[in-house]
Amino acid sequence: MTLTLFRRTAGALALLAGLAACGPKPEPALSGLSIPDRFQDPAATAPVRWPEPEWWRGFNAPALDALMQAAMAGNFDLAAAAARVRQADAQLRIAGSALLPSLAVDSGVTQSRSTAGGLARNRNATRYDASLSASYEVDFWGRNSASAEAAAQSARASRFDAATVLLTTEASVANTYFNLLAAEEELRVQEANLDAARRTLAVIRQQVSFGVATGLDLAQQETVVAQVEANIPGLRQSAAQNRNALALLTGRPPQSLALGPGAFDRLRIPAAAPGQPAELLARRPDVLAAEAGLAAANANVAAARAALLPTVSLSAQGGFQSAALGTLLRPEAQFFSLVAGLAQTIFDGGARRGQVALSQAQAEELLIEYRRAIVAALQDTEDALVALRETTAQEALRAEAAARAERAFGIAEAQLRAGTINLITLLNTQQSLFSTRVGLVQARLARLQAAVALFRALGGGWQ
Repeated sequence: MTLTLFRRTAGALALLAGLAACGPKPEPALSGLSIPDRFQDPAATAPVRWPEPEWWRGFNAPALDALMQAAMAGNFDLAAAAARVRQADAQLRIAGSALLPSLAVDSGVTQSRSTAGGLARNRNATRYDASLSASYEVDFWGRNSASAEAAAQSARASRFDAATVLLTTEASVANTYFNLLAAEEELRVQEANLDAARRTLAVIRQQVSFGVATGLDLAQQETVVAQVEANIPGLRQSAAQNRNALALLTGRPPQSLALGPGAFDRLRIPAAAPGQPAELLARRPDVLAAEAGLAAANANVAAARAALLPTVSLSAQGGFQSAALGTLLRPEAQFFSLVAGLAQTIFDGGARRGQVALSQAQAEELLIEYRRAIVAALQDTEDALVALRETTAQEALRAEAAARAERAFGIAEAQLRAGTINLITLLNTQQSLFSTRVGLVQARLARLQAAVALFRALGGGWQ
């Protein structure tokens, strides 16, 4: 009889296992896009050179290195991202607990009082019990495992999101620091321009006193001096605000930020070159986060479909029960029960099927976002490559123009003192010098920002 019962039980379990193999399975997280073999920009033909983990050290800025270390320790966005990772891990533990049985221990003393045989005499009874119960939902259709998979993919996505925040923070620190140095350098240039304009103004005043120049000539040069002076407060404001922004990025009050000196003209541009687009996508944490989000959504679809099928649960309880505490652990006080249940929802107003439709629509949305992340990553890289190439050429041309303007202004200033140049030529030469000096600073800043954009587009040093 026991053998027959065993065979029936084994057969039932085999049948349920076979049905479980037919249960819903999560779809793979595929974008369906055709990825190009190479980038369009000619710079992409150079040998591949991915950014170093601490890519910012290649700019030759010790103060930037210190700022990066401070940001890694105190940035608020990074701390919040780390907390979100811990939240996702906790959600994973919660979802995974459904795959394991639950155990509970119960013990107690029960006292009852009754009137026996209609007499006025009361009867008191005491019962002692101690039991251990266990329950387990058999995951035949994979609902619980799909939910756990969704939580695991969400935890992966949270880590990729944290890496994206890290990369964004690094790029923000670098760009803000370069903006600060550019503002300070442009302030120095404008002060040099102001000094040159005042020298010219002093010469014109002498010429006016000798009757060589007119009051109009003097008024025009005074206007130039006033215009150059008017540029200085805005540059001081920009430098101060960039310092304050760096303090926020490092998680410090602005008053406590100690920033060492920096040399804008001694900054270097570290080299970087992308490999194939497919390699880039494997390095971009935002793309990987979108992929993990899609995988989580597909697992949620499988869990919602499995919820349409019956649930199989097992529960067991055993322990001791006795009217006397001294006999509680005797063999005759033992009891045990085992229950197997099969439950199926007959009518829920379409809630479960609605959940399936909702999960499918969410997966469709995340598929679109995954495709968007892939295309945006390719666009970022192409834009950064062309920006670095063109800003490099622009800086070289600006440097040449500034050098020629310096020579031209030196000649014009000498001729002004000799009285052999008209004021219109002087003003044009002076304005060319001032604009080319400022343009060189701005071109150098644009090149630095393009380099940062390229390192960010290539995924930084994250692996």
